[in-house]
Amino acid sequence: MSLLACLDGVLPVGASMWKMAQPWWEFVLRGLLVYGFLLITLRLTGKRQVGQLAPFDLVLLLVLSNAVQNSMNAGDNTVAAGFILVATLLAANGVLSWITWRSKKAETLLEGRPQILVHNGQVDEAMLATERITRHELMAAVRQAGMSDLAEVRVAILETNGRINVVAKVPERA
Repeated sequence: MSLLACLDGVLPVGASMWKMAQPWWEFVLRGLLVYGFLLITLRLTGKRQVGQLAPFDLVLLLVLSNAVQNSMNAGDNTVAAGFILVATLLAANGVLSWITWRSKKAETLLEGRPQILVHNGQVDEAMLATERITRHELMAAVRQAGMSDLAEVRVAILETNGRINVVAKVPERA
């Protein structure tokens, strides 16, 4: 009889913590499916950084994590299943990071392209709408760059990481 079998029911570190109800590969498959689904759906929702999330965006992410938990662990709350899921999700993320580092095409597909929101003081309203950026968010980025008027902006770019970079016009020389 193994040590874990002897401790099962006696201590909280017994075999029940480690004996999974499903085969290990099912947790890997479930984790990959949920990771892929979330990656696709979140990619389609926009490019905001975590630091730029509105409170409702943060609540959505928290609720999403809770919503997909059972689909990944199949109701199995063992430590072993948790370790397998964590390793699977980290590995999937690492593989995607490596793929986007190696392939420009994959990077564009997974992360998108930078988008010009303002060019020479003119706002691209269609691009703001497409990327779901409000005028308030745009102006906050302009002010953060030390400007107070869109006429001072040479270009404002929504980067693939969700950050809005603003470049000032070069003052004309007299």
